[in-house]
Amino acid sequence: MNLVEKVRQQAFEQPEKTAYHFLGKGTSYGELEQTISRFAGALKDLGVQKGDHIGLLLGNTPHFIISLYASMRIGAVAIPINPIYTADEISYIIKNGDVKVVIALDMLLPLVEAGVQGFPQVTNYIVCETTPDIGEKYAALSDTVKVKTKLFTQVLAGATRSVDPVEVAPDDTAIILYTSGTTGHPKGAMLTHNNLYSNARDIGDYLKMTHEDRVIATLPVFHVFALTVVVNAPLTRGATILLAPRFSPGEIFELAVTHKATVFAGVPTMFNFLYQFEGGDVSALSTLRVAISGGSSLPVSLLHNFENKFNVRISEGYGLSEASPVTCFNPIDRDRKPGSIGQAIINVENKVVDETGQEVAIGEVGELIVRGPNVMKGYYKMPEETAVTIRDGWLYTGDLARKDEEDYFFIVDRKKDLIIVGGFNVYPREVEEVLYSHSGIVEAAVVGFPDPNFGEAVHAYVVLKDPSLTVENIQEYCAQHIVKYKVPTVIEIIDELPKNTTGKILRRSLKEAMKA
Repeated sequence: MNLVEKVRQQAFEQPEKTAYHFLGKGTSYGELEQTISRFAGALKDLGVQKGDHIGLLLGNTPHFIISLYASMRIGAVAIPINPIYTADEISYIIKNGDVKVVIALDMLLPLVEAGVQGFPQVTNYIVCETTPDIGEKYAALSDTVKVKTKLFTQVLAGATRSVDPVEVAPDDTAIILYTSGTTGHPKGAMLTHNNLYSNARDIGDYLKMTHEDRVIATLPVFHVFALTVVVNAPLTRGATILLAPRFSPGEIFELAVTHKATVFAGVPTMFNFLYQFEGGDVSALSTLRVAISGGSSLPVSLLHNFENKFNVRISEGYGLSEASPVTCFNPIDRDRKPGSIGQAIINVENKVVDETGQEVAIGEVGELIVRGPNVMKGYYKMPEETAVTIRDGWLYTGDLARKDEEDYFFIVDRKKDLIIVGGFNVYPREVEEVLYSHSGIVEAAVVGFPDPNFGEAVHAYVVLKDPSLTVENIQEYCAQHIVKYKVPTVIEIIDELPKNTTGKILRRSLKEAMKA
């Protein structure tokens, strides 16, 4: 079994059931299956063969779901790309990923036009229409681009056949996800059909998803968290996806009320925006049976504030691109531990090890490593990086963690973000938890910076809710809750913290700004 076969099975068993809602329109599983099959046939008509790489420059639109499943249906490899990346970032992925066909949003036509000369290996560009004046924009393209460019609707309308899924091996690559590398260029994590299906199946079981669920998909679907939790898992269970083009607190509340949403997944920043939103109706989320947080650590104070305001319990989990992504989750049907990423999900092992790879004692901090059917086959064209990351079948995550006596795991911080002050370890998350607990602070991020006396010192960036709050006030508050060497030496009050497209706060950007 794989994702394509499982979703196809849903279409046969409940063809009239709504697979997804998008901008007020519902599409059934039967319609989705027909469209995927026809688009897969169109791709084959364009010369796409099993094993070819297809770049998806698509946001939260039905085009993404159709293109992804059509690619997998013919055994091609999909490469989801963040559509707001710069031209240089997109160019690197297309070149490094050996992309043959690009399926892109119409708003990216300038990049498509520029890319014709830059990517000679690309045989076709398929432009997905999302704006009313796409015809005029498309007509304005040069003849050179027209030869290689087709509109999504044209391709679909011109499809001469529907195709059954090709046979793929469990270990065949289905998707290459490029991770935002901390240094140098991003690395392409090769996820197999079995990686993706096993994780969607297991997280669907863990969250007890059924065909009655209605899952809000506002996380960027090209990101691995959304891909598994709010796209693949719901579709394999016959649930309905509520596809939101973007994250907007007001629109999410409206979507939840209109469709009586039962599942919401977001990153901590999204939960914070929903909590802070002044127009939010506390009853808007009353139909949710589960709220899921992932992507980065959820501050405990935010967890409690959100739950108290909306009477919705949040279950925090953990994952990474290289693991398809989920490895741990807090239980949804019994007591969970705030601040924890939960316990290992079924079929996945997690343990905490020291520098030699030996498991550390309960409560001690070490590197989290994971093993299971969800772990990638390796990085594309990077055997050395693969050998460093996967050792003896275990994926080394680069995250520092500890485990308690009940096998609950707690992420302490990223290994690379550890701050050492005069020989003492300072974990940024611990300081951030204190800052988030202050009622006058909306957001916070902590990084280390060089110090001539202590090696490193603690530097905090905060966004205020209370404009009267001073740096001295904040330092005094911190001193009441953490030891002196952990108290931020420097505190900068800023209007907004840098974030990526999923809403994850980018500490790396703050460090780079400090060096500039």
